[in-house]
Amino acid sequence: MCGIVGYIGNKTAKDVLIKGLKRLEYRGYDSAGIALVSDSGELNVYKSVGKVANLEELISDKDTSGHIGIAHTRWATHGQPSAVNAHPHVSGTGRIALVHNGIIENYSVIKKRLMTKGLVFKSETDTEVLVQLIDYLQEKGSLSLSEAVRRALNIAKGAYAIAVIDKNAPDEIVVARMSSPLVVGIGEKYNEFFIASDATPIVEYTHDMVYLNDGEIARIRVGEDIEVINLMNEAIEPDIQKVNLDIESLEKGGYDHFMLKEIFEQPQALRECMRGRLLEDRGEVVLSAIRDHRDVLMSAKRFIIVSCGTSWHAGLIGKQLIENFCSIPVAVEYASEFRYRNPVIEKDDVVIAVSQSGETADTLAAIQLAREAGAFVYGIVNSVGSSIARNTDTGTYIHVGPEIGVASTKAFTGQVLVFALIALALGRAKGTIDTRQYKEIIQELAIIPDKMEKLLLMNDEIEEMSKRFTYAHNFIYLGRGYNYPVALEGALKLKEISYIHAEGYPAAEMKHGPIALIDQEMPVVCIATHHQLYQKIISNIQEVKSRNGRIVAIVTEGDETVRKLADSCIEVPKTLACLAPMLTVVPLQLLAYHVAVQKGLNVDRPRNLAKSVTVE
Repeated sequence: MCGIVGYIGNKTAKDVLIKGLKRLEYRGYDSAGIALVSDSGELNVYKSVGKVANLEELISDKDTSGHIGIAHTRWATHGQPSAVNAHPHVSGTGRIALVHNGIIENYSVIKKRLMTKGLVFKSETDTEVLVQLIDYLQEKGSLSLSEAVRRALNIAKGAYAIAVIDKNAPDEIVVARMSSPLVVGIGEKYNEFFIASDATPIVEYTHDMVYLNDGEIARIRVGEDIEVINLMNEAIEPDIQKVNLDIESLEKGGYDHFMLKEIFEQPQALRECMRGRLLEDRGEVVLSAIRDHRDVLMSAKRFIIVSCGTSWHAGLIGKQLIENFCSIPVAVEYASEFRYRNPVIEKDDVVIAVSQSGETADTLAAIQLAREAGAFVYGIVNSVGSSIARNTDTGTYIHVGPEIGVASTKAFTGQVLVFALIALALGRAKGTIDTRQYKEIIQELAIIPDKMEKLLLMNDEIEEMSKRFTYAHNFIYLGRGYNYPVALEGALKLKEISYIHAEGYPAAEMKHGPIALIDQEMPVVCIATHHQLYQKIISNIQEVKSRNGRIVAIVTEGDETVRKLADSCIEVPKTLACLAPMLTVVPLQLLAYHVAVQKGLNVDRPRNLAKSVTVE
């Protein structure tokens, strides 16, 4: 992995591809490359380590003519970052070029067989094995490019999204996918086509998209309909969808970084998420997924939330919301562990899959496991038309808009909001939440975006505070109840973008080990709002203070008790305990952001991370 772009049409392909790669930079990568069939019929491939700007400089004096090409940003899986290991990879004959996201699991077996046939490999990658296999099958059987790709993919096992070009067939691109996203954009009158890992690099050209499903292969030629087949060579009718994505939302809009822009977008993002669902004038929550599948959801014996990273933290909050208001037991599982530990899944279980991108490989595998066991699967995703959205029985989009920064911010608050809406709607249907509490939460939810806007006015204050912590090598985050997952999320944000080691704990667990780390060099962030176990958290703060730890406290407006103990305080507006995470997380996002900026780091593209993790 990480990003694919392709083009065929009447434009200069290089311009479309380079711009597309830049739009995919948010996904994280370590090298980039481009392959073009030139006007003279040559296959020109250029690759470089580092940013797309390096590739752009490399090709500035090269032959970049041609109207067909593929390009890639790579996040290393097999082989270190290098120009040799970067994509596109070229077959031994020099005819075929291929870009690939995913992992070919049986590549070593295929490679050994091909080496016995005399093929020579230049890279350490599994991708080169695939392009060599396609070329070998094509040469051996005098096959068309699409047929050679189909036969190769019946041999290769694993996850892939690929785009393939052949200089001897300069009028077509062949693409395919299995457990890794790929979208084909259709230009007006089929005169040009755009290929990408997601819609962001191509939405400025077209809103007509075909999302390939697992096991599908598409042959793309200018002036003709897309031909889609499956691995069994059966024709598939392509489903053309309209994707409503605003190109302005993919720009920074005057902010220094996408992450800061997305933090500040959260109030409006939550309003969009609530639109048509939170009916304040009627005092109710309406979710079509719960209305349409009421019986299944109400009769569920257990909910299982499967997710990764930030989405897992949102799931921990979702667990508390659903158990408190729906009286249904909830398990929260890391999707990466769930898929391998032979979990007990019953037919009356509901599995809730949570993912910003809707393409997380481990979460997709967990969904497949749940479906095989006969469970009902509910998706909570941001990306419309994503793989998780298409592979679940029903679900709810968070509708927070594109999230470009690698460190997730508005997706987290959107996911928490959706869990609150689910808990309210289902609790109301089951009669497990009383009317007074139901209406009180609805009224408070409606003004959470306003309170968040007030909280964001503290940005300058938090920026100034961050200057004190650029020296730190470790942080501890503490919280209780609904705010414990916020402590985990705050620690994750700091780790991701500032590279400072940080850990989140339930505050009471500090005495069971982490307290040994406390000294005058250890900043401790305590989420101490006027909610669950407030007095207990004050005791934890006193324990840290007595060991010379430096306290940064997130408190409710007007708090004086914690302010007297803490070295620094950030006040958040008063709200209900169950909704507090949507507010308490915001200063932690800003703190992580400003610490990273003070350290001079690349906030939007932290090292080693990818936005959409489409491999294990």
